Amino acid sequence: MLKRKYGSRYDWKRILKRSYVERYIVSPEYEGYVTLFRMHTVSAPLHKTYEGKSVCIADEGFSWMQHFPTGKRYSVTTVFNGDNEIVQWYIDICSENGYCETNGPWMDDMFLDLIVLPTGEVIEKDADELEEALQNGHITKEEYMQSWEDFRLLKNKIVENELDLANLTQKHFQELNG
Repeated sequence: MLKRKYGSRYDWKRILKRSYVERYIVSPEYEGYVTLFRMHTVSAPLHKTYEGKSVCIADEGFSWMQHFPTGKRYSVTTVFNGDNEIVQWYIDICSENGYCETNGPWMDDMFLDLIVLPTGEVIEKDADELEEALQNGHITKEEYMQSWEDFRLLKNKIVENELDLANLTQKHFQELNG
């Protein structure tokens, strides 16, 4: 079963006090929704371990900015620490992005993920979840193949610096904070 994830993170119980803003942006380099979710009070910090390194991705003062590009099958979540420094970019391969009047922009997660650290390191995640979804009949063979194709194309764009995550992220972060 695909998980629908919302930029508003309305159901995230770890966050006790939050603020949220969303915009639809049209520019030569990007078209789609961009959300900014700020964490003011959290019940506990959230750490993830990537290749033996612990990375804090949620804590008081942190922000998550999420891009939902129109007509694309991916979504990018940028994690900022309390000093507004980028901690990571988390790229979800998805079947589609959409919008709901109640909870804002969403994406239907197709399990495969790419994590890009500020050092340029690229981490591949959750191929096992995609395999399991196919085996359990939650996705079709066509969706499985499309996910891998999208994954490879995005990874190549990241490696070749064609996605320009840093500039786009900083520009939109300033716009949403303004």
